[in-house]
Amino acid sequence: MDEQSDAAHLTVGAWAKRCYFAGRALMDATLRPYDLGSTQWYVLWHLTNFGPTVQRDLGRALELERATLSGIVTTLVRKNLIDQSSSGEDQRQRLLTLTTAGETLWRELPDLSFIHETAFGGVDEVDLATTIRVLQSATERLQNFLRKE
Repeated sequence: MDEQSDAAHLTVGAWAKRCYFAGRALMDATLRPYDLGSTQWYVLWHLTNFGPTVQRDLGRALELERATLSGIVTTLVRKNLIDQSSSGEDQRQRLLTLTTAGETLWRELPDLSFIHETAFGGVDEVDLATTIRVLQSATERLQNFLRKE
């Protein structure tokens, strides 16, 4: 089968995945000159917008596996972009804070909203709202099904 007819037979899930990967590739290419990956960017975005966060809570917020987040945090600490310290009374919890260097880098990063505009600019708002509603509902159904298993 050629690529065009193969693409015509892809499911909604396959197209959602392809769109996600295309956006992620563009994001990674844009962030490469700053020595950042997209998941590292999301950690910095969260700390910029929500302030210091307990590492466990950040993992839940970004839906990242514990080991994945641990590696990302280690890298960002090594780059001096975030600080990791003990949190309050429970010394096992780690509080993540943006460093001064992290704040400086954040201000230098390009605005990534062009990715959304490139993908969805000119698309009817009703179509976008429907797409969001359908994907949100499908995600919730799958998550609920998984919890029942």
